[in-house]
Amino acid sequence: MSHAITRGLAMAIATAPFLIACGGGKADDPAPINAPQCSGSSCGTQGAPTPSASTPTLCPDTADIVKSTYLGGAGSGEIVQLNIDATAMTYTLKWLESPIPLTSASVSVTRKGTQITGAVIHPPTGTLPTAEQTRCAFILGAGTGTASDGTTYTTPDFVNNPNPPMILIGKGVAGGGIPGATIEYAGVNLIVTTLGAVNKRHFDFYPFLGFASTTTDITKLPGTYNALLYHLSPTANYETIATNSIETFDASGNCTSSSSTGCLSTGKALTLNSNGYFDSANPPQIVPSTGATTNPFRTGNYGTAHMILGQLNGATIPLVVRTGYVDTSNLLAAKVDDESGIAMLAAATPLASGGFDGGYVGADSNFKYTATLVQGAAATFLNPSTSAAEDSVGLSYGATSPGLVNVQDSNGKTGLAIASSGLYAIVIQGSENGGITSTSANPDTPSAPYFGIGAQISK
Repeated sequence: MSHAITRGLAMAIATAPFLIACGGGKADDPAPINAPQCSGSSCGTQGAPTPSASTPTLCPDTADIVKSTYLGGAGSGEIVQLNIDATAMTYTLKWLESPIPLTSASVSVTRKGTQITGAVIHPPTGTLPTAEQTRCAFILGAGTGTASDGTTYTTPDFVNNPNPPMILIGKGVAGGGIPGATIEYAGVNLIVTTLGAVNKRHFDFYPFLGFASTTTDITKLPGTYNALLYHLSPTANYETIATNSIETFDASGNCTSSSSTGCLSTGKALTLNSNGYFDSANPPQIVPSTGATTNPFRTGNYGTAHMILGQLNGATIPLVVRTGYVDTSNLLAAKVDDESGIAMLAAATPLASGGFDGGYVGADSNFKYTATLVQGAAATFLNPSTSAAEDSVGLSYGATSPGLVNVQDSNGKTGLAIASSGLYAIVIQGSENGGITSTSANPDTPSAPYFGIGAQISK
């Protein structure tokens, strides 16, 4: 590793703040985050630490945090509204779209329409390096509310939760994790066989990115974008696919593509949803239905793509969530499309070497937090818990599509990266940084491909 990279790596370790918290940030915003581990009294007190007068503010004043409701997407295929009251130390979370079943008894009744409220606490003293970072970080405790089917829905509490969801508030964005779920389904018994069975798998949390400001002005969308996508299909034994597409949107929300695969993030023209985002019917499936050869249960393309037009640092950043749809109430006309996932789009504008240099932090498909240092033709992943370098990748600029960056890790696995207005996304067709955390995996869970989104926090 060159002296310049070593020096830059040391600077990133010293200056990188927490996950997606600064919306672009500044080089003097300090320090990495450690995922909180607490139970019982070790979870700390409810009061917000008091920053010193000289500490740069990373998020709005404590009393003002409640003024923003963040609209965003999760890797689970969910659209979420989230509000945190940092004075009362409570949160309200509503799932506007979701493919995640409420219980293992049915896959047709999901978290869509469910709203929960609960308490938040700040990370324990010493988890984060500064009082200001602790003030802007919120661990979500048990949330309770009435689900879409009229039952009571509750998420886990702080106690004995080794990897709880945590939200980090910044200036314009909120990132981290929303409550996860345990997925399992016995399938449909057809006497001679069982179709649609889904093996049990627990997800500690689902990575989330939300915007304080979004727009429904579709005239801000037209243009050509590079899209990086990550999708998962439970009935294909949780098979995951990460890929890219070059997509051009017109003023009516129609998508065309120069890629051989066509548009992958959306299907039919976008239509405005009353909740403040856009819907697209019949988005393509990209996960092969061969992940579980004894369970080829998908019957058609019934999912919906939802596009949020985030406003950050003066730019429009499309975030697309694909929400799968399953209805087995009528076995003779079952509708099964359980593929869900997330995509980031970045404008296809030229990006030269050094064009997105800096330190980034974010969440990834490993259900972990990670930091990334980008310098010219090289990038290094960092473990935020230990500040140690993990895997490294080489960057090659000048791909056929402007703004698309070719990447290759130290094991020869290839992929792509994109960047837009302080956010970046990366796809690698290999396992990175130790693979998926064990508490969000089952014995059959693959760690490849790798997908991550991060926010720039230093240059």
